[in-house]
Order: sequence, then structure tokens, then C-alpha cells
Amino acid sequence: MLSRILVIGGTGMIGQYLVTASLDAGHPTAMLVRSGTAVDAGKAKLLEYFKSRGASLVYGDINDHEGLVAVIKQADVVISAVGHSSAAQLFLQS
Repeated sequence: MLSRILVIGGTGMIGQYLVTASLDAGHPTAMLVRSGTAVDAGKAKLLEYFKSRGASLVYGDINDHEGLVAVIKQADVVISAVGHSSAAQLFLQS
């Protein structure tokens, strides 16, 4: 049985490999994407590629608790590949 996968941080260095692996395995795959992500040309191209492979883009923010919970409830498996540049940012993700 295929699981509905949600990848948070799917445009990052590791996240893009997780999204690719999920799609390659045939799982219905969604990505939580910040609304400003598509402004970056490289990430916009990556998002278009994933959409062409069948990934669903869900626009939101990990700091929006209510929205995040709603998105998570739609998935069977949630993978967080959110990066950080400091210990403080890592602590805020927990």
C-alpha cells in the first residue's frame, strides 16, 4: 500500500532527494512550500520539475501552527528536511 508523503523542506539540499525518492517509489507526494520560495529562480525550476512528476505543492509555513497541523493530517508520513543556520533555529523546529 502506498503512503501519502509530506516533505517539509523539499527544495533543500537533502529534501529534494527525499521528494525524488518518494515520487520514484510511486507515493502520492506533497511538499510544504513557503509562498516566497518560487521567487528564487532555481527553486522555482525545481518546483516545476516536481509538479511535472506529480508532486503536490502545499503553500504554508512551519510557523503557522494551525495550517501546519491541517496539512500534516492529510499525510500518512511526514518528513522534515528543514535546514537551519544556527542552533537557535534548530531549537525552534522542535
